Amino acid sequence: MKEKIDILVTIDENYLNPLQVMLTSIYLNNQNDIFKIWLIHQSIPQEKLDSLNKQATRFNWEFEAVVVDESLFDNAKTVDRYPKEMYFRLLAGQILPEKLKKVLYLDPDILIINPLRPLWEVDLKGNMLTASTHAGVTSLINGVNNIRLGTDHDYYNSGIMIMDLDMLRAVVKIEDINDVIENYNAVLILPDQDILNFLYGNFILSVPEEIWNYDARKYTSYLTRSLGKEDIHWVAKNTAILHFCGQPKPWDEKNDTKFTALYENYRMLTNNYI
Repeated sequence: MKEKIDILVTIDENYLNPLQVMLTSIYLNNQNDIFKIWLIHQSIPQEKLDSLNKQATRFNWEFEAVVVDESLFDNAKTVDRYPKEMYFRLLAGQILPEKLKKVLYLDPDILIINPLRPLWEVDLKGNMLTASTHAGVTSLINGVNNIRLGTDHDYYNSGIMIMDLDMLRAVVKIEDINDVIENYNAVLILPDQDILNFLYGNFILSVPEEIWNYDARKYTSYLTRSLGKEDIHWVAKNTAILHFCGQPKPWDEKNDTKFTALYENYRMLTNNYI
C-alpha cells in the first residue's frame, strides 16, 4: 500500500476558494494516491472549515485544521509587514504534531496537473527542505538576491516545499527569525521568503522549477531557455505544479496568461465537489 501524502497549507479565509480549486486539481490528477490535508490557521470560521472538510471527504481524504497556539508568538515581531501568518510555514515543525515527520507545503495559488508522488519520494539527502528557483531566461535574479541578502546560494521560491519536520524542529528558531527582521528589515522585500533564504538556504535541496514550481507568467522564458523544448505540450506532459505567482491572480478577471483558461476550467470543476 502506498504511503499517504501529507499536504500542508497555511491560509486565512480570503484564500479558501483558491485552496478548494487547488485541492480539486490534486484529486483529479492523483487518483492513485490518498492525501491528508493539514491546515494551519488562526481564525478561519468553523463553517468554512466544514466546507473544506466536506470537500476532503468527497475525495476520501483526511482533513485536519490546526489552530495556532497564541503563546508561540509571544515574542514574535508582528508589525504590519510581518503578520503572524508569515511565521506559520517557517514554524510548521513546532505547530504540527510531533508524530508527523514530513509534509508537502503548497501555496493556494497553484494547480496540480500531474502526479505529486515523485516529489514526495525525493531523497532529501540530509537537507531540511526542497524548493525551486525562478531563474528566468538567465540566472541574473540569483545574483541580485545574493547581493541584496548577502547569501551565496540560489534564491528559492517558498511556495512549494517538501519539509523534513524533525529537522525544522531542530533548526528553526523564532529568535533567529526575529533577529533577521530586526537587523535586515530594510532589505526584506518578500519577508518570509527572504527570511527562509537568508537563514535556511543552505539546508535546501533544489528541484527543477519547470516540473515542481512552474511560474505561470513565464511561459516564453521557459520556452526560450529550453530552446523550444518546453512548449505547451511538454508542460502538459511533464510539469506537475503550475504556480500563479505575483499579481493579478488567475481568479482575477485581469489575469491573462497561457494558463488562465486552464485555471478557469478547474475552478468550474471545483463546483462539483463543494
